[in-house]
Amino acid sequence: MADTTAGTIYDLGYKRYEGVRLGRRHAIWALYVHSLRGVFGIGRSLSSKVGPIGLAVIAFIPAAFQLGIAAIAPGEIEVIRPEDYFQLIEVVLAVFCAVVAPELVGRDQRTQTLSLYFSRALRRQDYALAKFAALMTGMLAITVIPQVIMFVGNGLAAADFGDYLRDEWADLPSILGSAILLSGLIAGIGLVIAAQMPSRAYSTVGIIAAFVLTSIIAGSVFEAADQDIGRFVLLLSPFHVARGLTFWFFDATFDPGTQLAEADLPGVTYAMAATSVVLLMLVLLLRRYEKISP
Repeated sequence: MADTTAGTIYDLGYKRYEGVRLGRRHAIWALYVHSLRGVFGIGRSLSSKVGPIGLAVIAFIPAAFQLGIAAIAPGEIEVIRPEDYFQLIEVVLAVFCAVVAPELVGRDQRTQTLSLYFSRALRRQDYALAKFAALMTGMLAITVIPQVIMFVGNGLAAADFGDYLRDEWADLPSILGSAILLSGLIAGIGLVIAAQMPSRAYSTVGIIAAFVLTSIIAGSVFEAADQDIGRFVLLLSPFHVARGLTFWFFDATFDPGTQLAEADLPGVTYAMAATSVVLLMLVLLLRRYEKISP
């Protein structure tokens, strides 16, 4: 009869890894790709995809509308000018950032997984920059692609695509330049706020307030203050700055009666203000992760 009390001892100790160590650069790239997938909820539940993908679809609607008009009346009607496109979707971009940024940086704080990231080759500033680059890339997808589609569609609807390209090719660098600066501006503000508040709800509300309330307050102060001083208040509003830099890139003039037209600031002022804000947000983001407890 077998002895049922006998047992077997197994050595379950961890074996030392002896494979290739890819190092810091690969760790940064892996975090960037993982974060970029997370921007659109790829690899997560369906509920994580609905918000960002739904907002991205909304951002494409003006381009689809313009293409429909171009197909019906080719070369005759331009309902949406390139410099006006971002103003039509600026609220969508802000909400997109408010939905995505808390997930990008807040989840790791809530689940206390930052110590795992920082325990190896990845440095704290690498983590912050990878998250910023991922969110900015995701926002570029919904700022550049619709405008490029609209540009190509208008060209195909024109009598001669070659003539259209020769006449309008300067819009392409303007589209890219304004989209990069705008995406960096929104992504930087959103990530700095989200990094301060691990709570998803608080971060979302804080980001939306940072864009909407500042726009309302800046507009109200501009109307009430002396024009010589009050016009600079518009530089405190991300939405006003975004519109100003976009018109500067496209070398367009503001519609009469608008606050930007009344402020009469040089267009480059808005681009410089946006660049300064992006750099400031990056500094604040890096300082946040230098001090944060993993």
